[in-house]
Amino acid sequence: MKSRHLILIPLVLLALFLVPLVLVRNETSKITPKIPGTVELQAEIPSYTTAPPSPDGIGKIFMGREISQVMGHPGIGWLERSDREKEEAPSQAISLLDLSPDAVIADIGAGSGYYSFRISPLVPKGKVIAVDIQQEMLDYLKKEAEARKITNVQPHLGTIESVQLPENSLDAVLFVDAYHEFSHPAEMLKSIHSALKPGGKIYLLEFRAEDTRVPIKRLHKMSAAQATKEFEAMGFTFVQNKPNLPWQHFLVFKK
Repeated sequence: MKSRHLILIPLVLLALFLVPLVLVRNETSKITPKIPGTVELQAEIPSYTTAPPSPDGIGKIFMGREISQVMGHPGIGWLERSDREKEEAPSQAISLLDLSPDAVIADIGAGSGYYSFRISPLVPKGKVIAVDIQQEMLDYLKKEAEARKITNVQPHLGTIESVQLPENSLDAVLFVDAYHEFSHPAEMLKSIHSALKPGGKIYLLEFRAEDTRVPIKRLHKMSAAQATKEFEAMGFTFVQNKPNLPWQHFLVFKK
């Protein structure tokens, strides 16, 4: 009988030790529950590989896609060309943006401000943050804003790895033929994920790689499948691909 009691004593002590642990674990799960329907941003960003650069590429590969060279500020003339409306229908693309009058939208890779200035009337109580990594582009954009007397377009200097904007400060983000040039796309998307408010949208315009009739260099185009793969890997949810632009995909993602 004594031996049975001696065996039971350690078991009772072990049970008394484990009960608090279970309670603590349950209490922790109550404090930080997982919200159904949310997408958690993965802790590690996808890695890059390298290869000999192809024409117009930098030899850096992200998720199977070679990143293209950057079009610098000498390309402002092409951005502001008179036949851009006929070729790309930017007015149609802008009409597809879903923005409230007080929205804050970041135009990433804003360049000369072609889209920024045309979006500004849609957000009279909000603003367009025109983000670029080239100070020359922002200097041009600032002069244009003053000449046009547009006060709700804010030039903003980013870096190759970050938009340099506060957490949860943006309602929407716009990329127009710029994302494919980012030398650090994973880091940039991570910073954008942080800067967007919950439910904030990304509007991605990229020349269609699937369409051989689009007269743009290969590395300056993207397929819808490739873009979706990259954005979903960084915690965004694909919403839709709005059709009927002459040359571009109009892809919508949500945080």
